[in-house]
Amino acid sequence: MPFVGTAISEAQHGQSRYVTVMLGLAATLGTLLLMHQFSGILGPVFLALNLVIAAYPIHSWLRSKGTPGWVSASVMLLAVVVLLLAAVVGLAWAISAMVTELPKHSAQYFDLYNQAIALLNHYGINTVGFSDIMQQINPSSLANLLLTAMSSAYSIIAVVVTILATLVFLAMDTPGMRARIKKSSADYPPLGKAMIDFTGHVRRYWVTTTIFGAIVAALNGAALFIMGVPLAAVWALFAFLTNYIPNIGFVIGLIPPVLLALLVGGWQLAVAVVVVYAVSNFVIQGIIQPRIVGETVGIVPTVSFASLLLWGAVLGPLGTLVALPMTLLFKAMFIDTDPKADWAHALIATASPPRKAKRKPSPA
Repeated sequence: MPFVGTAISEAQHGQSRYVTVMLGLAATLGTLLLMHQFSGILGPVFLALNLVIAAYPIHSWLRSKGTPGWVSASVMLLAVVVLLLAAVVGLAWAISAMVTELPKHSAQYFDLYNQAIALLNHYGINTVGFSDIMQQINPSSLANLLLTAMSSAYSIIAVVVTILATLVFLAMDTPGMRARIKKSSADYPPLGKAMIDFTGHVRRYWVTTTIFGAIVAALNGAALFIMGVPLAAVWALFAFLTNYIPNIGFVIGLIPPVLLALLVGGWQLAVAVVVVYAVSNFVIQGIIQPRIVGETVGIVPTVSFASLLLWGAVLGPLGTLVALPMTLLFKAMFIDTDPKADWAHALIATASPPRKAKRKPSPA
């Protein structure tokens, strides 16, 4: 009976597909666990690769002017190193400024604390647990916590050294990179095209994030200065640096100025700072930036947020910084190179994959 054979064939096909899916999930989980095991190496190395990709136009422009390959690669390396060290120094400056400034406002903190206790007692709310917590969380304890975080300089230095060493070797490979990409594209066109698209998306991602982050930081810094919040320039720089963390960077950059505004000017000033940050972030990065950038990244917002959580768990703090580029890399390697993975592309990307035009049958 033909239908019996058909039913058996479909059952076997379904079982084969189930086994394939389960093996794929197991392989993915194993890869993520292995990456987590070596996150101390993978995170800095991948960040260095992103920096070289972003700065590669410097090398290309110098080569077009007839500059020797090793000279253009050295200039590119110098530019990346200067920017990296400037970011590290800026972050250290922001944290040290917070450590220095917080203890100066201990009196204002305890005034706010007493007002909060009186308000809770007025409404008959038990304040025993709240009082114990707030006595432990004060400007001095927060400053000591930040100071302790800064004192773990060994791990920070190890990360920076790994990034710098990787940058040197990547710069040495830069002069011959174009030829190698052409060779790989000729041998396996889908992978070559996917890698070219990946580098283009990553470069545009970092450039546009930097430009719009600078705009938002300048607006926030000017607003903080006008409102009289201490260290306005520091928090503008901090907002610029945290802007590179997708989705939650805005919240991280908001916390220090809001805390100081609360201590200096009370809840009214703190609310004003929240409103300014929220409006600037929404208008610049929520409305203007997506329209101008368009398909810079090509990943839907939900996947962007999920990638932040995933790569933060796998690669640690650096994973939050390179979450979107890492997702783009996996998309290029496992989705863009597989014609059968269009369904996955449709789920995570903002645009449909380009389709090859079908050949018209040649006339007989």
